[in-house]
Amino acid sequence: MKNLPRVPVKVGDCIVGGNEVIVQSMTNTDTADVQSTVEQIYQLWQAGSQLVRVTVDKEEAAAAIPEIIDRLGAAGCNVPVIGDFHYNGHLLLSKYPKCAEKLAKYRINPGNVGFGKKKDTQFAQIIEIAIKNNKPVRIGANWGSLDQKLLAKMMDENNQLAEPHEAQDVMEEALIVSALESAKQAEDLGLSADKIIISCKVSGVQPLINIYQKLAQRCSYPLHLGLTEAGMGSKGIVASTAALSILLQQRIGDTIRISLTPEPNQSRTEEVIVAQQLLQTMGLKSFTPMVTACPGCGRTTSTFFQELAKKTTEFIRVNMPQWRIQYPGVENMSVAVMGCIVNGPGESKHADIGISLPGTGEAPTAPVFIQGKKTHTLRGENIADEFLQIMNDFVESNYGKQ
Repeated sequence: MKNLPRVPVKVGDCIVGGNEVIVQSMTNTDTADVQSTVEQIYQLWQAGSQLVRVTVDKEEAAAAIPEIIDRLGAAGCNVPVIGDFHYNGHLLLSKYPKCAEKLAKYRINPGNVGFGKKKDTQFAQIIEIAIKNNKPVRIGANWGSLDQKLLAKMMDENNQLAEPHEAQDVMEEALIVSALESAKQAEDLGLSADKIIISCKVSGVQPLINIYQKLAQRCSYPLHLGLTEAGMGSKGIVASTAALSILLQQRIGDTIRISLTPEPNQSRTEEVIVAQQLLQTMGLKSFTPMVTACPGCGRTTSTFFQELAKKTTEFIRVNMPQWRIQYPGVENMSVAVMGCIVNGPGESKHADIGISLPGTGEAPTAPVFIQGKKTHTLRGENIADEFLQIMNDFVESNYGKQ
């Protein structure tokens, strides 16, 4: 599939529409709660989110934006913060110019930026503020808030055809038209093409694929990917991966977000981790060392190798924020934690560092391989701690700044 070349858009230090797919996330705090929002943005940034979106839905939220961004900067976190506006964005951006100035990008929804005669006026207000502050804008259509006037018009036109299209096809086309016509309107108002990103989010896998394949052939704006309302846990992860992996393989998509419903009281960072794993598993980008671990079988009746695989993954994730600064290139390191003699030594040799644990009935030893060579043989109750120390030493000696 041949897609139009993207027009790069700069958002903070990120180039959207270049050669790199950018990971985005969104807070779920009350933006007016400065401390909670700063803490969550910082956590998302530490997890590797390159853009973070926040809700700006009321005056208190708009008033809080400058302090939030200033506090993040003081903490050494310069992640671009995006303002998400619905219904009243024209009022908030006008009344709180510091908010408009501090945000790295505005996201507006053509389905609710305004209604009736006010729609064009309110849309124009936001675009004019973006131009004044030299800010990019994501025009994000969503089928949960699709412009009903536009949809009704297109449905009526479809019904007049000799062979009408399916209602689903008309809805998908209406979503595309809503985004593209709004982008053209923004350009007509003076916003340059290199300040526009668009998205058309739905919660169905096949519709999302269809819509973005058409978008990629009909415009040169950078595209933000995401399966909206993907769901919780494995359902949300599988659905998002099924849709986005196909599009990414076709080189469609410039920024992505995995819109997971978080488990109660669980970290918001899971959506960042899943997005990173998706891109890294596909070989598109490296974020953190990946741990290869066998699934287990009748030869691995002990849970020890599973526990070590979990400890190793957690050890890497905890240390990665500091490693990323101290040890450039460590994100490309490969690690193997294997459970028995069948594939253990071979898989461990393929990794930069790997360990082959004893399976059921095997000698109680665990050879460690570094870059294909056996370097250690671990025994006893401290295998896990010793392996993690060996891995830490390997990182320091192989990725330390010269």
